[in-house]
Order: sequence, then structure tokens, then C-alpha cells
Amino acid sequence: MKQQIAKRPVMAGANAPGRGKPGRMLRSKAVRVWTEMKKNKHAYVLMAPYFLIFCTFTVIPVLLSFALSFTNFNLLEQPRWIGWQNYARLFVQDDIFLIALKNTLLFAAITGPISYMACFIFAWLINELPPKLRAVLTLVLYAPSISGNTYLIWTLLFAGDSYGYANSFLMKWGFIMEPIQWLQDTRYVLTILILVQLWLSLGTSFLAFIAGLQNVDRTMYEAGSIDGIRNRWQELWFITLPAMRPQLMFGAVIQIASAFSVAEISIYLLGFPSVDYAAHTIVTHLVDYGTIRFEMGYASAIATVLFTIMLTVNLVTQKLLGKVGE
Repeated sequence: MKQQIAKRPVMAGANAPGRGKPGRMLRSKAVRVWTEMKKNKHAYVLMAPYFLIFCTFTVIPVLLSFALSFTNFNLLEQPRWIGWQNYARLFVQDDIFLIALKNTLLFAAITGPISYMACFIFAWLINELPPKLRAVLTLVLYAPSISGNTYLIWTLLFAGDSYGYANSFLMKWGFIMEPIQWLQDTRYVLTILILVQLWLSLGTSFLAFIAGLQNVDRTMYEAGSIDGIRNRWQELWFITLPAMRPQLMFGAVIQIASAFSVAEISIYLLGFPSVDYAAHTIVTHLVDYGTIRFEMGYASAIATVLFTIMLTVNLVTQKLLGKVGE
């Protein structure tokens, strides 16, 4: 027995049981992927132009921005590596950024969910109407998001003199005795910014939801009634929403991007910078350092923080939408 044990060969390295299994699995997976790519080579050829443009103008700039966030770069001199100093300055020394971060998170927490639900609710209601009436209402609700005189309308509404519509109405009915400086008072500017964003929120997501509702297979509702679905809310949760998952995810990405990247409304309506930075956001802070001060390394750090926040929110939203209909 001892001789048999002594003569037993010792297996080591790649010959040991299970040692080569991960390598074989990777090779087999690579072979399957390559076979699938060869099978669909025509589709990849058609996708190649968009993929090249996407990589050139999106992926590569994001990677370069992340690399520049660790440097001191002013467009005139060569980037100089400074490590984590930009991020330390951002969260420890830059009080304005902390104000912008607070405003952005508050703004996104309010406008993101409300505008997302409003887009779906209006699309769901309009979807039940006759085609001609549905087309008219879709145009009416979508028009504010593409109108060019948005800021003029809201500037007239919240003008700081007695001729402003809000002041005129409140003074006429005796609610106030003198005009309110709506766009200069720190108590109101962020609220006005939120109202304007909500008014503009029925945009691309709204159209995507209408398209998704139009493409839901009607036979699924008949099958659902046989399986025990008895009311419209059950139809919505167990049939409509699961069938619209791609549109729901697309709408969520659009609304998250618009909620976190607000800047144009604040700049044109409330000034740049706004009074006491009351409506200052991360993007306006990025515009300040990127296009005015030309501190590109510091601006890249701001952009990286914003990208990380948006990516995290997108991942959480994707997990939540994956549970729809369960």
C-alpha cells in the first residue's frame, strides 16, 4: 500500500484537476463570441460608422476627461500630474461646489421622479383617445420642450415690477402690497427653476412612452383577463409596464440626464451666477471653470463627479425598473 502511494504521480500546474478549467471556459467563450460575430458580420458592418463616431466623440472624451481630472491643465501649458488634489479641493475647499451639489441633488430629486411620472401618465391617458385627438394633444404637450421663447414667457411671468403677471395678479387680489423680486430673491429662484423644468419635461421621454404604449400587443390583455386580471391597474402593472421596459429605461435615462445637467435655464433666466448662488448647479460650476477660467483639470474633476452620480442613479433606476411587473 505504501509503495502504491509512493508511485502515484503528483499532478501540478495545468495538469491538476480543475486547474485548466477556467482557461478552457474562457477559450470556449471566446470561440462562441467569434462565431457569433462572424455569423452577424453584416450587422456589425452597418453598426461600424455609428460605433466609430460614438467612440470618437463620447467614449474617448470621457476617458480623457477622467485622466485630466488628475492634472493641472490650463490649455496653454502641458498637463501637470497632481494626483487627487483637484478632488480634495472640490470637496474640502470649494464651498460653491458644495452649494451646487446640494442644489443639483435637490433639483434632481424633485424634477426627476415627477417629470418621469408625468410623462408616463400623460402618455397613458392620451393613448386611450382617438388617433386625431391624440395627435393634437401630443403636439400641444410636446410643444413647450421645443419652443424657443421659453425664457421670455417665464421672464414676463416673474418680472420684478408691477407689470409682471405674477405680481400683477397678487397685487390685484390683495395678497401682496408691493412687487416681489422673484428672480432676485434667494427664497424663490430654485423653486422657479424647478417649475420651469417641470413645464419643459414633456419631451423625448413623453414621445417614447406614447410609442411604447402603441406597440403593446393587444392580445396580451385578452390573455390577461383569462388569467385573472380584473382591472386597469392590474393591466398596467402586469402587462403594460413589463411590455414597455425598453421605453421605460430610455425615458429614465433621458430624465436623469436632463435633471442632473440643468444649466441653460438657470443661466438665461436667473443670470450667471445666480444671486448668492441660490440656483447654482454642478453644470453651471463646470461651465464656470471650463469655459471662463479655463482650469480644465479642475473642470474635468467636476465632470467626473457628475458622471459618477448620474451613472449610479442610472444603475439604481435600472434595478428598480427590472422589478416592474413582479
